[in-house]
Amino acid sequence: MSDNQKTARTLEGRVISNKMANTVTVLIERQVQHPLLGKIIRRSTKLHAHDETGANEGDVVRIAECRPLSKTKHHRVVEIVTRAEV
Repeated sequence: MSDNQKTARTLEGRVISNKMANTVTVLIERQVQHPLLGKIIRRSTKLHAHDETGANEGDVVRIAECRPLSKTKHHRVVEIVTRAEV
């Protein structure tokens, strides 16, 4: 059965807000090439993730897709990669 299981898509990003209860806002940054000019530009996406590990602002976390937990929350914090320097 493990062959048929789908693996959850994981992303890595920086926590920019932890003011909600059990929820953090994660900023995902990626670099893409402009279609006409060819210049490398930065694009970003903000995602809400369920957090029970206690991540703080500035931490780099790994998040994974999961079932919808609320209207805007579809990811779960898997691990804290690096802690923010205070």
